[in-house]
Amino acid sequence: MIQLLRAMLDKTYETMKVSKPLQVLKQPIDAVDTFLFGTSQVTIAAPHIRDYIDNKRYMITVVLTIVPSAIAAIYFYGWRALAIIATSYIAGILAETVFSVIRKEVLSEGAFVSCIIYPLILPPTIPIWMAAVGIVFGLVFGKEVFGGTGKNIFNPAMVGRIFLTVTFPSTMTTTWQEPVKGFFGGFTAYSVDAVTSASPLINFRGSGEIPSYWNLFFGNISGSLGETCKLVIIIGGVILMLTKVANWRLPISYIVSAALFSFIMSLLMPKSFAPPLFQILSGGLLFGAMFMATDPVSAPFTNGGKWAYGIMLGIITVLIRGLTGFVEGVMFAIIFMNIFAPLIDRIALSIHYKGIKP
Repeated sequence: MIQLLRAMLDKTYETMKVSKPLQVLKQPIDAVDTFLFGTSQVTIAAPHIRDYIDNKRYMITVVLTIVPSAIAAIYFYGWRALAIIATSYIAGILAETVFSVIRKEVLSEGAFVSCIIYPLILPPTIPIWMAAVGIVFGLVFGKEVFGGTGKNIFNPAMVGRIFLTVTFPSTMTTTWQEPVKGFFGGFTAYSVDAVTSASPLINFRGSGEIPSYWNLFFGNISGSLGETCKLVIIIGGVILMLTKVANWRLPISYIVSAALFSFIMSLLMPKSFAPPLFQILSGGLLFGAMFMATDPVSAPFTNGGKWAYGIMLGIITVLIRGLTGFVEGVMFAIIFMNIFAPLIDRIALSIHYKGIKP
């Protein structure tokens, strides 16, 4: 199978050399080639390349740890969840390909991560066309206008989600579906029957109701596609931290600060601020802490900066949930802190290297 794929790719390269129209496909084909077989680049002097690990395989580790959350989304909400994910990839990769061709660059590996994170932070009832519009907007205005991967200051998936929230507030905030019931769940259905309910955060805002923590942890409750089963989110996040793809300081500081701050605020204003465990297990806090706040491009790169960044994310998330008209604060907290990531790194470096002017 591997030899067949290698032969097909080699044949495609030969065909592209003699056919100019096919050369527009070089960037996406290069991306597939590097992912499957590693980089072909070599060095004539130290440092030498010792492995096939590059940015694409680094990013695919993130994708693989998110896949269980995608499978959980299908289990809880039916195969329509897979259709939303597929739509995100088709529209997102197409948009990325257009920009890579225009810039004559290799297709960005970051798009593969954004295109799976984005659909998992959407409600299961979202129209397919709306999901496509959101990912294109997020990639174009959250990344490409800044110059592409590595130059953007915002998380593209978050930009797309916030754009939809502001543009289509009713669809994004008021319509939630209960998970499919039964042992096989959504694996036997395309979509959830027309059974709608408020999300746990909305219920708490309205009546102070706190659902079963068991249901919150295992996902048997309404919410966005990827925030259903907290178990698989935690497993994926732990793998990212153990493999050092994600720095443990950021998600841990985010979660702990949110828990501590919500504990204090729930004592002072119990009607507005939920208790710590509910804050952690409800909404997209865990998913955001593990897979979005740890984005290596839009987050600080210094260790001290990661601590400060995570602490502020936890505080801002809890404040937005408790004091504003939005019941969920994760996406706004991440986008807001994205702005200050370079400044946080600058301060952290100035403290670490005292007396040295930047």
